[in-house]
Amino acid sequence: MKTNYQSPGGVDALSKALLTRWNTVIQTVYDGLKPYQSRFFKLNPAELSQPDATAITWFADPATPASCKDIDIARQLADWGVRGRQALHDEYCEYHIVYRTDQQGNLRPKRVHVTTELRVYWTMLAMANPTRLRNVAAEILGFVPSWQDLYGVADPFKLSETAREIAFSTQNAGHGGRADLQKKGVPAQPVGKLNTDNLLFMTSPVNGLDDLLFIFMFGAHPYATRNGDQLERATKEQIFRYHQTEEFACRHADPAASMSAYNAVFEGRTVAFADPVGLYMHTFADNVFSYKGKDIPDTWVRFSRGRQRLEFGPGDDEPIFLDDLTVALGGDEYPVTGGFQVVQQLEIGPTILFGAPIPILDTDYIILNISVDPIRCNESRTCEQVDALHKAYLNSQVPAIEKVSPRIVKPVVA
Repeated sequence: MKTNYQSPGGVDALSKALLTRWNTVIQTVYDGLKPYQSRFFKLNPAELSQPDATAITWFADPATPASCKDIDIARQLADWGVRGRQALHDEYCEYHIVYRTDQQGNLRPKRVHVTTELRVYWTMLAMANPTRLRNVAAEILGFVPSWQDLYGVADPFKLSETAREIAFSTQNAGHGGRADLQKKGVPAQPVGKLNTDNLLFMTSPVNGLDDLLFIFMFGAHPYATRNGDQLERATKEQIFRYHQTEEFACRHADPAASMSAYNAVFEGRTVAFADPVGLYMHTFADNVFSYKGKDIPDTWVRFSRGRQRLEFGPGDDEPIFLDDLTVALGGDEYPVTGGFQVVQQLEIGPTILFGAPIPILDTDYIILNISVDPIRCNESRTCEQVDALHKAYLNSQVPAIEKVSPRIVKPVVA
C-alpha cells in the first residue's frame, strides 16, 4: 500500500507530483532499512487498526558531551559556532546563534535559531523543483536567495536532477552520510553560507530521515528474556548491547524512540509515523527565562514551519541582547550565553501511532541473554571525539573530525 504523507509540518502546499516524489523518498529510505523491518512497524499509517496518536519526545540539547565531560563543557562545545553544530548537534535538532554588535562595538549573542527540518526533504525539492525550493527558503530568510547561493551555479535548470542534488548538497546540505554523494566529492558539511549562517534545515549525517526511521524500527521487535517458562521484557541495556550500539543509549533521542516502540510491540501493538512525517517542537519552557526579573515577551518566542523552527530572542530593532536574559536552573539564575541553554528547555520528536494489539508469534520473539549492567556513557567511543573537540576548543583550533551516520549499523545476525 502506497503512503500518502503530506509535506513535513503540513506547511508547504506541494503539487501532486512533488508529494508523490516526497512519498517515494520515504519509501526508498524505508526499503534501505530492510534488515530492521518488522511486521509490527508499518510505513503506511493506514495499515494500523484503531490507532492512538502519541507525541514521543526528548530534550533537544546534546546529551553526549555532558556524559563525557560535564554540563558546562557541553554548553561551551555545543555553542562553539558551526564547529559545535557539526560535531555535537545529534538529537535531531540543530541551532545557530545570531550575533550582533552592541553600541560599544562588542559582538554579542542576539538570538538563537533552532530547526528540526529534515535534510532529505530539502534535497528532494532541490532536485525536483528549484523554484519551489527557492520560495520555501525565501519564506524563512525574508529575502529571495540567488541561485548561486542555493546551488553554487547561475542556472540550476540547465543541470540534470542528479547534478542539482550534487550542487545543492555541496553548497547547502552536505552528503548526509550517503556513500554515492561522497564518491562524487560532496563534503560532509556544506561549503556555502546560506544554510550555515541562516539555518534552513539540519545537515548532520546523524539527523537524517534514515536515522529517524531506524531508531523506531530498531525498537519495534519483541525482544525478551527467559525466566523459566516465562518470557519477560528485555532492558534498554540488553537491547542496545544486542545491536552493539551501546553509545546510542547515551543520547536523548535513541532510547526515547526505540524504547517507546519496543514497549508497544511487546504488548503486540503495531507502530507507524503519524502524517506528516517529521520532527516537531512539542513543548518549550519559556517561563524559565526572564529579562530584568520579568517574563520575556511573547514576541521573543517565534515558532514557524509547523513547529519545526524556533527563533528565540529580541529583534534587531530592540537594544537588548541574549546575554541580558537569565535562565532559572535548579533555584539559581544564569545569564543566557547561547543556544544550549535554550534547547535544554525544548522537547522535540515525531508523533507516533500505536495500533490495536495483534498476536505475537513464537517466531517473532528475539530472545536475549545479555548483561543488564548499566551502560557507562563516559566510556563510550564517542567520548574520544568529544575529547578531541574539547582540546581543539581550548586551543582555538578545528579538529579534523567527520561524522559518518553512526546510527545506521550493520545488523546483528541472530
